[in-house]
Amino acid sequence: MRPLALSLLLALLAPLATSAADKPNVLVLYMDDMGWAQPGCYGGKLAPTPHIDSLARNGVRFTDGYVGACICSPSRVGLLTGRYQARTGHDANSNEGKSPETKNLLLSETTIAQRLKPLGYVTGIYGKWHVGATSAEYLPANRGFDESFGTTGNLGDKLGFYRGKEFIPDPAGAPVTSPIYAREANAFMERHRGEPWFLYVPFNAVHSPVVASPEIKARFPDLPKGKQDYAALISEADDAVGAILAKLRELKLEENTLIFLVSDNGGASPLAEMNGLRGRKWLLWEGGIRVSWLAQWKGRIPAGRVLETPVIQLDILPTALAAAGVTPQPEWKLDGANLLPLLEGKADKLDRDTLYWRFGVQYAVRQGDWKLVKAGLVQPVQLFDLRADRHEKFDLAAKQPEKVKALQALWDAWNAHNIPPRWEDPRWNDGNTKSAPQAAKKKGAKQKAAK
Repeated sequence: MRPLALSLLLALLAPLATSAADKPNVLVLYMDDMGWAQPGCYGGKLAPTPHIDSLARNGVRFTDGYVGACICSPSRVGLLTGRYQARTGHDANSNEGKSPETKNLLLSETTIAQRLKPLGYVTGIYGKWHVGATSAEYLPANRGFDESFGTTGNLGDKLGFYRGKEFIPDPAGAPVTSPIYAREANAFMERHRGEPWFLYVPFNAVHSPVVASPEIKARFPDLPKGKQDYAALISEADDAVGAILAKLRELKLEENTLIFLVSDNGGASPLAEMNGLRGRKWLLWEGGIRVSWLAQWKGRIPAGRVLETPVIQLDILPTALAAAGVTPQPEWKLDGANLLPLLEGKADKLDRDTLYWRFGVQYAVRQGDWKLVKAGLVQPVQLFDLRADRHEKFDLAAKQPEKVKALQALWDAWNAHNIPPRWEDPRWNDGNTKSAPQAAKKKGAKQKAAK
C-alpha cells in the first residue's frame, strides 16, 4: 500500500480508536546481543540488573520470547514492520555504502512509527538504527520518526551518528552510548509529556566494542579485566534503563505507558549468559533466537507473571496498535499477533501456534513445543521437543519422521510467500561454531579457486 493511501486509511480508523488523551505511550527498549539469561530475572549472575528486573517484577516475563532473526539488522526489520524479514529478503545485516535496494529496509515497507503517527503519536528513536543509511531517505527521519539521534550501525564500524537528517560521519573512537541515549530519551519524554508518544531506544550495548565508564568498571573490582569490562557494559545499560524508568515515574507517565524490553538476538560474547541454551548469535538454535522478553503496563498488565507462551518481536507492532485502539488491516500483511489479551490475563494462549525463521540456508520452525532445525548447509534437519528439551540435546527426527514431514511442509509453505535473500552473509551457512571471519575466509578461498 502506498504511504498516502495508508495515511488516509489510518486517518479514517483513528476516530474509531480511543481519544488521543486516552492512548497509552509506547516505549520499546531494544538491547543488542544480550544473552537470554543475562538479566537477573532470567538467572544472570555476572552483573546485577535491578532496573531490567523491575520490568519483570511489575509486568510479565516470557520464558519463550523470540526474535525473528539471529542477527542485528534483520531482527530490527521485524520489530519495525511487524513482518518477517524474509518477506522482503532482508536476511542479512545492512551494509551502508552499498546499493540502496539491496542493503536497506525497502521504502515500500511501513514502520511502526509510520503506523502510529496518523493516530496522533509523536515518534522518536534514540540509538542504533542499522536498517540502512545509504542516503537520507533511508534514515529514521524519513521512516516515520519525528525526532532521532544515534548510530547508523555498530559502534565499531565507524559509520557515524545522525540527528534527524544531519549525518556526522566517522566518529572518533567508540563512545559510551547507553547514558547518552537515556538522556536523549528523557528529554524527548519531557518535551512531549502532554501528548501520546512512541519511543524506540535501541541500545548499542551489549554489542562489541566493550566500552564502559571507569566508574562503572569499579563496581566489579574482583573480576578479571575481560569480565570486568563486559559486566560494566551490562551494568551501564541497566543504569540507562533505570534512568528512563525513573523519568517516566517523575513525569507520572508510567501507568499510561506500555513498555517492552527485548534483545535483538542471542548473545555473541563468550561471556553472554545463556543458561545452557544451545548456540549463539548467527545461529537458529535457541541460543541465537530465544531472548530476554519483558512487558509492563502498570494498571493493565498484572504484575509478576511468568508466561511460557511463545511470543516474537513481530508482536510488538500489532500490540501497540491494539493499545491505541486500532485493528490492523488484512492488506498490511502483518505477521505479529496482538498480545494484549494474553498480557492482561484475559486469554491463556494465542490463536497462533507456529513461528518461522530463515537465515540463508539455515531455517527453523516451531509449532507448539516441537521445533525443526536445519542448522547449516550440510547438516540434516533435526527435531526437538522444547518443553522437555529446551537445550536441544536430543534429536528426535529418526523417531518422529511424520512430525518432521509435517513441520517441513509448514516451513516450505511459509517460505513460498517470501522472496530470496537480497544479499548474503558469510556466516549463514555456519551451523556449528566457526567464527564469522573463518566462514568468510573459507567462502573467499572457494570463490578464488573457482576463478
